[in-house]
Amino acid sequence: MIPTKEALEQALKERQGAELTARFSAAAVAVCGLGGLGSHIANFLARAGVGRLILIDFDRVDVTNLHRQQYKASQVGRYKTEALAENLREAAPYIRLDPHTVRLTAENAASLLAGADIICEALDDAAAKAMLANTVLEQLPEKFLVAASGMAGLGSANTIRTRRLTSRFYLCGDGVSDVADGIGLVAPRVALCAAHQAHMALRILSGHFEP
Repeated sequence: MIPTKEALEQALKERQGAELTARFSAAAVAVCGLGGLGSHIANFLARAGVGRLILIDFDRVDVTNLHRQQYKASQVGRYKTEALAENLREAAPYIRLDPHTVRLTAENAASLLAGADIICEALDDAAAKAMLANTVLEQLPEKFLVAASGMAGLGSANTIRTRRLTSRFYLCGDGVSDVADGIGLVAPRVALCAAHQAHMALRILSGHFEP
């Protein structure tokens, strides 16, 4: 039996307080890329009670994704936007989800992200990461951007951190590791970086900022 919306809201208020729950519920966060980072970011934010998530990815779930991404074996072959939306609604049935099964480009990014308060960058390709950062900084300067760089390998979890680059631009990760080095991406370390990004988004919504 699915709890009522009121019951779920009350449970969040008991854990987070009424003020924070209201702030999270009123917010919209865009998650750009729904792989190892993005699928975890979206899961964390949905469970925290963020009211609206804009989910952007053009790809389908592949069997190689299952070791580190928030998908099920039964979802292999489905678009990530559809599969993740299904999974998120199991945890947060009343969340508003806006899935966009498209590739982010310099031409469509600003319009797709216009409704977000915070934009979480979780893309794989370096050029796409740079494009998104440039688009947000130049065309959407009022938005907050929480990006990622460096979460590969079996390096210490303690090297994953959050840095404030500008008043509205945050970068999470170790800043140096690369998927081309060593064994590539390992589920817990990727999830650690995703947790930093989701936590930074919640801190911003609560009015707390990194020094």
